[in-house]
Amino acid sequence: MNKILLQFGLLIFCFALIFFSQRGMPLQDVVIKSFIVFISLTIIMSIVALFVLKIINKNEILNPADSKKVSRIE
Repeated sequence: MNKILLQFGLLIFCFALIFFSQRGMPLQDVVIKSFIVFISLTIIMSIVALFVLKIINKNEILNPADSKKVSRIE
């Protein structure tokens, strides 16, 4: 999951490089702003993914009565 988020963040970094370079900014500003976009977006996506996984895992908790229904495959 972390690998997917990192690769998506790098894709956005490349798009940000293209976007900011089209505006005629100096190269240093383009790289710095693109890196800021990459870091902030990757952190936000990681936090959202953690919350989504917590919500999914919270809904999948078995009750003691439900645990008897689980059968083993032999």
